[in-house]
Amino acid sequence: MTTPPALLIAGHGTRDDAGAEAFRDFVRELGRRHPGLPVAGGFIELSPPPLGEAVAELVRRGVRRFAAVPLMLVSAGHAKGDIPAALAREKERHPGVSYTYGRPLGPHPGLLRVLERRLAEALDPSWDPSEVTVLLVGRGSTDPDANAEVFKAARLLWEGRGYAAVETAFVSLAAPDVPEGLERCVRLGARRIVVLPYFLFTGILPDRVRRQTAQWAAARPGTGVRSADVIGPEPELLDLVMERYEEAVKGDLRMNCDTCVYRIALPGFEDKVGLPQQPHFHPDDDGHHHGHGHAHSHAH
Repeated sequence: MTTPPALLIAGHGTRDDAGAEAFRDFVRELGRRHPGLPVAGGFIELSPPPLGEAVAELVRRGVRRFAAVPLMLVSAGHAKGDIPAALAREKERHPGVSYTYGRPLGPHPGLLRVLERRLAEALDPSWDPSEVTVLLVGRGSTDPDANAEVFKAARLLWEGRGYAAVETAFVSLAAPDVPEGLERCVRLGARRIVVLPYFLFTGILPDRVRRQTAQWAAARPGTGVRSADVIGPEPELLDLVMERYEEAVKGDLRMNCDTCVYRIALPGFEDKVGLPQQPHFHPDDDGHHHGHGHAHSHAH
């Protein structure tokens, strides 16, 4: 019987210890759920262990083939460039190792169900959902395709669920920011708002969303504002990672290239087309430091 490829989970990384530990716990839980499958996980930046250490762990366990799944909601620079570059580097470091690369999680129906639960938990019991506006807050990116994916998630969350509206904001790198998003909700007539962070685990940025929401609400006591929780290590997320793993193993990747800045000349991003692939070094990775302004390429 052929041994299935191992599963490598690639995370973004966070300076928040609780958020990094949530990722590591998630990887351990996947391993417990699938005892016959070697599972490891590492980060691109900011948190230990680095992705290279996770690959080395698999190699020490006798792994020669693995499928890498980016534990990310949208396909931005990390998923399109940094992780493929890091994997290419690890293949050079470990001759004879091969891998396939899966796609990010995206606004999967399972995750939309979790978001719906988070909204229900945050609602004031006296509020009618049809009078509630949701503000979905994404990480934010310099990649317009990644930001557009958050808007897609917002629309899918609104469809058929009975909320007055689902608006979108970002906590970094993209507009509108959280205060601007809340102001837009009010201008559109919202009197009751639930701010929903579009994040997998706790961390510095979700905490910032909650803090900015509280500051904005304190200055506008006439508007009811609640903060919802992050997605968290729900069964739907565990199942989705395995779905992405199976896709990668079978070669069924279905990646969207129609609006990728590394392939298509989008207004304001023409200089990114065809940039060479370069690894994104983890600050703890064998004498390299974490630099900015590095190039990406869209790998398949």
